[in-house]
Amino acid sequence: MALSLICPTKYSEPWVDAMMAVDPSLDLRIWPEDGNRAEVKFALVWAQPTGIFSEYPNLQVIASMGAGVDNLLQDPSIPVHVPVVRMVDPTLVRQMGDYVLAATLNHGRQFPDYMQQQQWQPLAPRNVDRITVGVMGVGQIGMSVAKRLRAVGFQVLGWSRRPKTLADIRVLVGQQQLSDFLAASEILVCLLPLTPETENILNAQTLGQLPKGAYVVNVARGNHMVEADLLALINNNHLAGACLDVFRQEPLPQGHPFWSHPKIVVTPHIASLTDPTSVATQIVENYRRMLAGEPLLNQVDKQRGY
Repeated sequence: MALSLICPTKYSEPWVDAMMAVDPSLDLRIWPEDGNRAEVKFALVWAQPTGIFSEYPNLQVIASMGAGVDNLLQDPSIPVHVPVVRMVDPTLVRQMGDYVLAATLNHGRQFPDYMQQQQWQPLAPRNVDRITVGVMGVGQIGMSVAKRLRAVGFQVLGWSRRPKTLADIRVLVGQQQLSDFLAASEILVCLLPLTPETENILNAQTLGQLPKGAYVVNVARGNHMVEADLLALINNNHLAGACLDVFRQEPLPQGHPFWSHPKIVVTPHIASLTDPTSVATQIVENYRRMLAGEPLLNQVDKQRGY
C-alpha cells in the first residue's frame, strides 16, 4: 500500500525528508510520477489539481498538509466514503498567536500612527488593558489566540457559532449575539473556518457595526472579506486600518489597492506555516491507523467544513 504526496513540486522535498526520517520503510511516492495509482491508499495533498482524486480508485484517506481544508473540500472528485484529515500542530497554533499578538500590539501601541506622523510628537497613551479584542472564531487556534491576548492584558471577547466556554473570556454565540460582539470589538480578529455560512462575513454591514476607529486583523481566509467594503470603511475613517494575511486572490496582484494603502498592512499568507518536521509523525501515525483500521486523528466533518 502506497502513500502519495500530491502538491506542487517545489514543496515536496522537505515533506519527503521529514516523513522518511520518521519511517524509512514508507512506500512514499511523489505526484505526478507516482506509478500505479491503484496502489495508492493514502494521499497527502496541498493545492492539488482539481479532479485528481478520480485517478486514485483505492484511496482510503486524504490528508491536508495544513490546518485548513476549505480549498480541498471544494474538489468534487473526493469520494464520498473517503475521510479527510487535517494538521493539528502546536507549532501552527503558536505561530498564529505570535502573528495576532504582533498585529494587535502594533496597533494598540500606535506604531502605525507614529510611522505616518514622522515627528517628535507623543500621542495620548493608549493602554492595552483598555482595548477589547474580539476573536471571531474560537476553535482550537482561536481559543489559544484569545488566551494569549488576555495574558498580555487585552480585554478579550469571543464569538462562535456554537457555545464555548473559556476561562476569563466571555464567548458570545450565534447570529443573535453577533451585533453585540461587533459593537464591543475595538480590534477584530477573524479566525473563522471558511464555510458557505462564513463566506463574505466581513462586509459593510458587519464591519460597519464595529466601533468607530476599530482595527481589523484577518488571518483566516481571503473569502471572508469583502475587500471593497473594507476599503470604503477605512477611507471614510470609520475603521482605523487593517492587517491582512489572506486575500481572495493569492498572490495579491501588484496593482491591488491594499499594497499602497497607508492604513493597511499586507503579509503574504505567512501567519502560520506548516513545518513538515513538526507534523511528519502525525501523518505517519494516521497512515498506520489507516492500515490497522483504527480511528484517524483530526478527522474533518465534511458537512461543517472543518
